[in-house]
Amino acid sequence: MPDQPVPALPDASSLSIAEKAALTGGADFWNLHGVPSHGLPGIMMSDGPHGLRTQHDAADNLGLHDSVPATCFPPAVGLAATWSRETAAAVARAIAQEALAEGVSVVLGPGMNIKRSPLCGRNFEYFSEDPHLTGELAIAYVDALQAAGVGASVKHFALNNQETDRMRVDVQVEDRALHEIYLRAFRSVVTRSQPWTLMHSYNSVRGTTVAENRFLLTEVLRERWGFEGLVVSDWGAIVDRPAAVAAGADLQMPAAPAGQAAVEAAAESGTLDPAALDRAATKVLDLIGRGLAHRDPAAAYDVATHHAVALEAARRAIVLLENDGILPLSEDAAGLAVIGDFAQTPRYQGAGSSHVNPTRLSSALDAIRDIVGDVPFARGFVPGSEADAEALREEALDLARGAGTVLLFLGLGEDVESEGYDRTDMDLPAAQERLLQDVIDVSDRVVVVLSNGSAIRLSPQLRSASAVLEAWLLGQAGGEATADILFGRVNPSGKLAETLPLRLEDTPSYLHFPGESSRVHYGEGLFVGYRGFDALGTEVAYPFGYGLSYTTFAYADLAVAAEADGLALEVTVTNTGSRAGREVVQAYVSVPSSRLVRAPRELKGFGDVELEPGASARLRIAIPGTELQHWDVRADDWAVEAGTYRVEVGASSRDLRCRAEVELAGDERAHPATMSTTVGELLALPGGAEAIGTLLAAGAPEGEEGAGGLFDDPEMRKMAEQIPVGRFVSLVGIAPEQIQQLLDHINGC
Repeated sequence: MPDQPVPALPDASSLSIAEKAALTGGADFWNLHGVPSHGLPGIMMSDGPHGLRTQHDAADNLGLHDSVPATCFPPAVGLAATWSRETAAAVARAIAQEALAEGVSVVLGPGMNIKRSPLCGRNFEYFSEDPHLTGELAIAYVDALQAAGVGASVKHFALNNQETDRMRVDVQVEDRALHEIYLRAFRSVVTRSQPWTLMHSYNSVRGTTVAENRFLLTEVLRERWGFEGLVVSDWGAIVDRPAAVAAGADLQMPAAPAGQAAVEAAAESGTLDPAALDRAATKVLDLIGRGLAHRDPAAAYDVATHHAVALEAARRAIVLLENDGILPLSEDAAGLAVIGDFAQTPRYQGAGSSHVNPTRLSSALDAIRDIVGDVPFARGFVPGSEADAEALREEALDLARGAGTVLLFLGLGEDVESEGYDRTDMDLPAAQERLLQDVIDVSDRVVVVLSNGSAIRLSPQLRSASAVLEAWLLGQAGGEATADILFGRVNPSGKLAETLPLRLEDTPSYLHFPGESSRVHYGEGLFVGYRGFDALGTEVAYPFGYGLSYTTFAYADLAVAAEADGLALEVTVTNTGSRAGREVVQAYVSVPSSRLVRAPRELKGFGDVELEPGASARLRIAIPGTELQHWDVRADDWAVEAGTYRVEVGASSRDLRCRAEVELAGDERAHPATMSTTVGELLALPGGAEAIGTLLAAGAPEGEEGAGGLFDDPEMRKMAEQIPVGRFVSLVGIAPEQIQQLLDHINGC
């Protein structure tokens, strides 16, 4: 509870222009202005999607200065691989406790941008290539964080899908991809969780910076979705604060005295609508009130308990990609050797503004030695350095030659992927690829553990290893989690939240990323990630949703039913193996006879079960009606297409075990027929064929068949069906009045 009553919030209209203008910008790098004349203090924000990065002194936005110690949980790339709402919520609750202990009222996160390309340098901070998975995990995170009294700031709204030229690049995207792929997860979290704040991005969309984009910040966010919170800028994203306030932004961060002066001048001259300034000031006041209401000087947290939360999240995040039976390892196995610098010096989080100063840090090497005793180790390489590369490689090979089993730790260093720039390729560093090949040449029992924040190309030699663990970035407890999986103390249950392609050139965005001349065209449209791979039938290394286990699961008895708001499905899952384990069940939906351009299938629901060997459970998954909607371009709104919906359930987008179909009535609007409507479109409407026949007959000279004969020949009919009916004026000689009479009849006028 607060140590003193929260001061009453003043009404924005009662404040001076100077006071309101001050509220629309930060007091410094992390703190908001209060209203001293009303005894109202400001509140503090902090970075921290995967852990708190609170800086009380020497503040910066790039992680250059140390922050206070905090628990470093798995970044979003790892958290998403858990496919667990409860895990996301547990992490968020712990972060909220730490925020309250540091006097922080708003945590900047989670990051929700879609992984359009595996090259995006900030992919470690984003959940997935899929909007449904992204939205569900973000909702769980935001709900838990805010229930504990700390506001979320979902980011970066919108279309911030690359780091190259991120402060200037203009995104060109077609409407369906905009709404169905890139805005969908934001829509879900706004309408279902109402985050206290939303952070807008640096980039432009269709020629206008997001900071000044009224379409995104007002029409979509507030008018369509009903967002009630505050819009804050990414740090340094606003150039013209009055224009941003007018468009729907509320708070410029960090402090910018020139922006405050500009708002004052614009308000006094009348060029800034007083209502817009009042709205922004009111949103800031409301946020301050929420923050103050939950301040607690006695707040504290238990470091060990939060480390345990980080450990459980890391365990669930690890994805088993390959296993010829070598895993799990026996704890009394002899001849074990560990190679690779990442085993000793873990790569456990991304680089840049989200960098957390961990309360403790475990290495895989130490955790392995805790289980099996002393094992020999060789660095093999030093990330980002060529120093002593040959000597390190030879040392590693000497160790590998005498080992029974080699645990080889490879991955990407902070020099390869970071906020601020994109990667140039998907490959492991050349020195690591060479080391990998050499180790495989001298040992037939090689287990590879990968540490990386974004997808890498899994070369043939990498995939030929006895086992491969994709460990992503696992936070401060990643070393312990890795050892637990290797030795079977925990059964792996992570699933890929992004497709791992065979080649960069196979990725749907390859020809369109990252653009040129500060402009990028999202030419792949709807076909992002697995949607594109599946539509083209492209072979991949590992599909979206994939992940092995030390046990096996069977699916049976799928039942799907339409409900008032969406679909409900139930499926029986049985553990058919010899170990207890957790299985993530994925539900994909398609509309086989759709008239729309669609992906072959789309993730629309998921859940999980934990089962002992031989046990079964009936799992229920609800698919909200909003997840079945497509963007109707003609109506400029969401709609559900009528038709047969196919639901497929399985263990990945390409491992589907059960199928069922259900009919949905749909709710698409009827679009009036016009002169631009084609003959084929009219023929599909009730009474259309009869009306067309009457019209063509009416335009024929007496005693002649007229153009109606077009429909007797199948090939001519195909051609005729493409003709806009208004063209009959010149092609057939029918009067415009007759055509309009036909259209009025069909439209029911």
